[in-house]
Amino acid sequence: MVHRGLQGWYRVEWFPFCATSGGGGACSRQSALLGKIPSSLGLSLRNPPPAAEPWGSLAAWALALALLCLLATELWGPGWGSLLPSHEPGGAGEEDDGDNVIGEEGPGAGRCRLICKSSALAQSLLRSLRRGAARQSGRWLWRTWPQLQTMFQLLFPPARQPELARELLQLADGGLVALDWVMGPRGTGKRSRATTAFGTAPVLLVLPNASGKVTRGVLHLCLLALEQGYKPVIFNRRGHNGSPLASLKLQAFGDPGDLKEAVTYIRMRQPGSSLCAVSEGSGSGLLLSYLGECGSSSYLAAASCISPVFRCQEWLETGCPWLYEWSLLLHQKRGLSRYVTALAEVVETGRLFRSCSLREFEETLFCQTKRHPVTWDAYWDRNDPLREVDEAAVPVLCICSADDPVRGPPASTLPMELFHSSPYFFLLLTPHGGHCGFLREGSCSWSHEVTLEYFTAVAEFFRTEERLKGLHRYRRGVPQKREASSAACHLQEIFSWQRSYTR
Repeated sequence: MVHRGLQGWYRVEWFPFCATSGGGGACSRQSALLGKIPSSLGLSLRNPPPAAEPWGSLAAWALALALLCLLATELWGPGWGSLLPSHEPGGAGEEDDGDNVIGEEGPGAGRCRLICKSSALAQSLLRSLRRGAARQSGRWLWRTWPQLQTMFQLLFPPARQPELARELLQLADGGLVALDWVMGPRGTGKRSRATTAFGTAPVLLVLPNASGKVTRGVLHLCLLALEQGYKPVIFNRRGHNGSPLASLKLQAFGDPGDLKEAVTYIRMRQPGSSLCAVSEGSGSGLLLSYLGECGSSSYLAAASCISPVFRCQEWLETGCPWLYEWSLLLHQKRGLSRYVTALAEVVETGRLFRSCSLREFEETLFCQTKRHPVTWDAYWDRNDPLREVDEAAVPVLCICSADDPVRGPPASTLPMELFHSSPYFFLLLTPHGGHCGFLREGSCSWSHEVTLEYFTAVAEFFRTEERLKGLHRYRRGVPQKREASSAACHLQEIFSWQRSYTR
């Protein structure tokens, strides 16, 4: 199937895709690579070998031993990332603002706070989040243990596996990215609040972390969004999660070029649907780069970042907990090991696969190349997620915890000045939650429910303001112009004039 987009021709093909196949297997057949693929890449068009069962008895014992070692290290070892409960109320060096308190998480456990610039939209979001504050309650034994929450979301498989349909999108330079549309299991089919707020079923674009690992949190969010009337789709970078590497170019940390083409294609494929985006962990770097570079032309109704990493260069230089870092490092090495021969033309593959940290892996892959080497600082001048964040022009909710062991202490890792000065950025700061954890009783993340509630609240706010605007015009005798398109298509236009409400 060939599509004509705003930036060129796109060739796409559907095939069923299993979430349990490790990203490289297909349920019925494997799609052929699209376009002309150089023979030097050494890619086979046949079905790849089935992935080994990752949760065998040996792996289970090894994982249990690793978690016990981690628990012992954190309980009795030095360092700020202790698993012992911490009772600091804020953790970000900010005074408690009684007007922005969302709700209690338990006796003596501190409070959730919404940190942002005062605006009509902020007050509307505050009321909406307070209504859902009960979801965060619960006396779960592990909720003050950030390391366990983090590793549970990263390493354990989801309770339910979604049904995915993979779509390969050929980009302008011949590269391929994969869009995994979540097809089921579907809910009751009743008209949801999200569909009512947006007018039609909105599309939810989900960005995994920068290593491309689709965690149980990402899959759970997609299933919850599907039940609430969204059309979830997971964006996989070049070579990530089984996406074929059709060119020798990989996507840098904060390069939004591929994401721009994917958004253009999604808008063409779903012309009557609003588009929301959510990112997890270090994947927020790509989303923030996209929002800053595109500004008011991002075509997004709203965005959300769960446990974002803002200062990515310092984050890679400092390092993160060893089990988390090694899990993501091995995931990336496993994905690129299929293309060792091809990658040898542009990088030192020996050093790449011997790297012992995410910083060394990133620097070898994108800085110390054979064709166009750059310095580490020059690389981050072009890929820093905050380089143009002031140009973002859509509401962005960042859900962060004060005890995040991966991001680091909030006083030095959260750009508080951004949330106090920009009318588009909202920080939901919680005392507990770990990194992409935010678990409650039943091992479900309440951050996913808050994210979807936030999208609905933003849509309802702008629809209400549009009705008030129309009533004001009617009272002044100005004739109303009716648009032929659906109500969902108005959201971007609404936001263009609605900016005065957020300044």
